[in-house]
This record gives sequence, C-alpha cells and structure tokens, in this order.
Amino acid sequence: MSTEILSVNKLSKRFTPDAPLVVRDVSFDVRDNEIFAVLGPSGCGKTTMLRCIAGFERASSGTVCMRDRMLEGPGVHVPPEERGVGLVFQDYALFPHLTVLENVVFGLKNVPKAERETQAREALKMVGLNGFENRTPHHLSGGQQQRVALARTLAPCPELILLDEPFSNLDALLREGTRQEVRGLLKERGMSAVLVTHDQEEALSFADRVAVMRGGQIEQVGTPEEVYYQPRTLFVAQFLGRTNLLLSQARGRQAQTALGEIGLNRDAEGTVLVSLRPEHLTLEPGDTDAGPTGTVIDRAFKGHDITYRVECDGAEYLVHTHNRMSYQPGDHVSIRPQESAVVLESRSTPMDTTNGVTSEETVAQK
Repeated sequence: MSTEILSVNKLSKRFTPDAPLVVRDVSFDVRDNEIFAVLGPSGCGKTTMLRCIAGFERASSGTVCMRDRMLEGPGVHVPPEERGVGLVFQDYALFPHLTVLENVVFGLKNVPKAERETQAREALKMVGLNGFENRTPHHLSGGQQQRVALARTLAPCPELILLDEPFSNLDALLREGTRQEVRGLLKERGMSAVLVTHDQEEALSFADRVAVMRGGQIEQVGTPEEVYYQPRTLFVAQFLGRTNLLLSQARGRQAQTALGEIGLNRDAEGTVLVSLRPEHLTLEPGDTDAGPTGTVIDRAFKGHDITYRVECDGAEYLVHTHNRMSYQPGDHVSIRPQESAVVLESRSTPMDTTNGVTSEETVAQK
C-alpha cells in the first residue's frame, strides 16, 4: 500500500496583505515513487506554489508536510536547505566558471568534505555523464546541462525532487528524449517528484497523476487518462486538447444532441454541456444512416492519422481518424460518435457556448 511523502493542504499565497491570492486553497498528496505534475497556463500560480513547497516563499495560510514533519504552517517555516527537497530550475542555474564535477559538488555542502567528490561522481554516473567531469557548462548541449542540474539535485539524495519547467529550454526532439531519460531515472531510483509545466503533452507523458490548475486553484486531479478522457470542467476539457462541445438535453445516461442521441458518462438531467474528443468521432459516407450529414471543409494529413473539419448544420466539428480514411474537402459524410460524451460541471458552462469544436486556444477568449 502506497504511503504519502508530501501532503499539501489548503495552501494559499498572497504577496501583500491587500493583494489578491496567487495560490488559493491548493490541496494534494504525492505518494512514494510517484511523479506528480501540476499543469496550467502561465500565470496560474503553479511556480509560486512550488516555491512555497520548496521554502523559498512563505505561505499565507495552509500547510506543507513531508511524512509526519510539518515544513510550512501556522508559525512554522522550515528553511529550504533543511527541508530535504531538491529543486531543478528552468534555467538549470549552473555556475559557468565551474566544471561539471564542481557544479555537482557545490550541492553537497552538508556532506563531509572527503565524501563530496565520490558522491558527485556517482550522481554524474547515474545521469550518464561520467567522463564529462572536467567540462564547463558552455561545452555541453542543452540536454547535457539539464542532466548536470539533475545530478546536482540527486547527489544529496533528497526524498523529494521539485521540477520547475525543467525541459522548456530544450528543442522539441531533445525535450522528448531528455524527458524519457529523467522519468526512467526517477523510476529506477524509486524517487518522488513534483513537476510544474504548461505543456500538456509533457504532463500527460511524464506524470503518474496530474493536477490541472487555473487561477491559483486546482480544478481536477487524476491519472493522465482520467483528466484527458473524463474532464470535470470546461477549462480542463479545453486545456488538455481540442474537443467538440455540444449543448444537449440529457435524461439519465442518454442525451439528445446536434449529432443525434448519444450516451453520457454519468447521469444528468436537463440542459448540459458535453465534451466529445475528436478521436471519439468517426466518419462514414454521407449516403448512410450512420448519423447527421455534413461536408468536409478541411483535412490535415499527419502521417499516423488525419484530422478532418466537418461542417454540419452551421456548426464545425473536429474528427480524428486513422490514416486510411480518404475523404476530401467537399465530400458529404456522416458523423458518428464512438464513445459516450463527458458531462461537464454546470459551473463551467459559459452563457455563449454553441455547438461545435473548441480548443485550448479559445480558453483565453472565454
């Protein structure tokens, strides 16, 4: 049975007494050997929350505990260096005038001097940088610099690692490879980590569980599959990828929509807003009775799949299909749902929502 290494309870932060809350009543737990991601847009408070956990900021209220030890709470503020937490910064924070080995040794101030170099070399070996000890940071690639920063964090053997947008300075190909290496290393060492990121793909592929954050609050926590396929709110549905929104008349587990009668993921009554991911729709020839008939207005071939935009009764829908479906703009097609739609919480329903496709880009416009 897994145990919790970190417990954050009703954490809030404002920078001045009359300023608005940057972080509001944030609560979550991190388990042993778990990678936990906090995902949200820029300015949502996720880095401030991470700095409160690390001890670089004092929380305005709430508590942060590791195991049974309170790090932050009423009258309690344990300094960062005494928390047993490692932090990997977005910009790596390497000293350009020090060698790779010296950079890692620098993080071992609390280790007896005679043991520092041995421990630093072991950390570099862990991240695959043995043989690079005498190089300076400007002689390394971005991915190698990231691994030096990780080695410096791993060397003191912290119980928990905090990762602040650690891959954002890498190009796309290097980012994916480094991300896989770091995840593999954390899992191999049995370490727990908290990652903050604005990158949806990064959070979904890197973490065991994801918390989606907006405006200083957490809207949903779950596995990557849960938050993607079963979003609770409109924001979560949109922020985690493109989706089709439909105003529907629900009765129990069924609803009448512009795409006909569809199943729902839970009981609902009356007017509800539902989400259908593009991959949960498919297309069939327009002369069948599979569903409402529309017209293909665009297609984007992506190698492994194709994304279609289909106009149907004045609304547009996105449909992802396999790469052997060969419809062209102007073709008449039927849209058929393949999965149940997800009922979104009523508090997330905007007054001006109409049927059709929406995406993460529309969040800023709502």
